[in-house]
Amino acid sequence: MDAMVDLKSIIRSVPDFPKKGIVFRDITTLLANAGAMRETADGMAERFRAAGVDVVVGIEARGFIFGALVAERLGVGFAPVRKAGKLPYRTVYETYELEYGTDRVEMHTDAVRRGQRVLVVDDLLATGGTAGACCRLVEKLGGVVVGCAFVIELGFLRGRERLKGREVLTLVNYEAE
Repeated sequence: MDAMVDLKSIIRSVPDFPKKGIVFRDITTLLANAGAMRETADGMAERFRAAGVDVVVGIEARGFIFGALVAERLGVGFAPVRKAGKLPYRTVYETYELEYGTDRVEMHTDAVRRGQRVLVVDDLLATGGTAGACCRLVEKLGGVVVGCAFVIELGFLRGRERLKGREVLTLVNYEAE
């Protein structure tokens, strides 16, 4: 990635959103900057260019943006992972733990074929619950997760721990709120 683009300085920090005490990392400012968006997608794709990726899986919703850009750069297809009930065809699902309960993500049963090498992409790695569930979905379908790529990591939430044993790329890390 071009060292001249400082992604952290482009990402807007919004204090007390969605509730008091939380600093929301807003990527809309990054998306509005064509050079920053290009550098982000290039940086993610370059790290996994030699990994033999067959398909990029993007997590709803901002993972769709970056996942599609990375898939295009790698010359491979893109498959969405969505919240329950949003996909029209037959799906496979995986549940994951939230602070107070569980949630569920789904993907089409034909999104990944047995043996395909998959890169999982999203905008943010926080606790790792959603990304971990997405990796398990890929593996349920017989795919091989070659890595996970994120624009931002909230390092203080220790999401990497849920992705142990997987290659993880993040472009910007916030170690503290």
